[in-house]
Amino acid sequence: MSSHLAILRHAITDWNLEGRIQGHTDVPLSETGRISLSSLSAPSFLQNVEWITSPLQRATETAKILNLNEIRTDIRLIEMNWGEWEGRKLKDLREQHGASLAENEDRGLDMQPPGGETPRDVQDRLKPLLQEIGKTNKTIGAVSHKGVIRALLCLATGWNMLGKPPVKIDWSSIQIFSLDESGSPSLYKTNLPLEKRQL
Repeated sequence: MSSHLAILRHAITDWNLEGRIQGHTDVPLSETGRISLSSLSAPSFLQNVEWITSPLQRATETAKILNLNEIRTDIRLIEMNWGEWEGRKLKDLREQHGASLAENEDRGLDMQPPGGETPRDVQDRLKPLLQEIGKTNKTIGAVSHKGVIRALLCLATGWNMLGKPPVKIDWSSIQIFSLDESGSPSLYKTNLPLEKRQL
């Protein structure tokens, strides 16, 4: 029997709608985000598993609205730290920094905002968690963030964050990764939709 991690990104915030970088900034869900979840639930086979979330309220609130089971927080699932760029719009950063921003982005897994983390840093804090889950022979659910899921996708597929990702991710759906006993991930199932809540 193998272990699996089923991971979902939090619902929409006002900063998502405005195109602002969130990172560690603790932005709540928007009313649009809350409404989008209100009639949904996890697929039936995930409803009774243990769920862990990022400690940021946009993730914990997503989990609560979905009525997920046995919710606990884990700091290792927190979004990538975007340092001085948090609260800024990417389009404004491109206008301000131009070539230097493009050069930073071309570093792929080693791209680093001033005062922030790299995607590789995110992978390094994820690996011990993946090792723990890999030893359980269970499916564990998680609510996290785009940067974390992208870092996990890189670990699973060998993608270096340069060019297009190997699969197109639907950010409102669940991604499932298989984990061996060492915690090494492989992509098991992509874009599993949330289901209509049973009345």
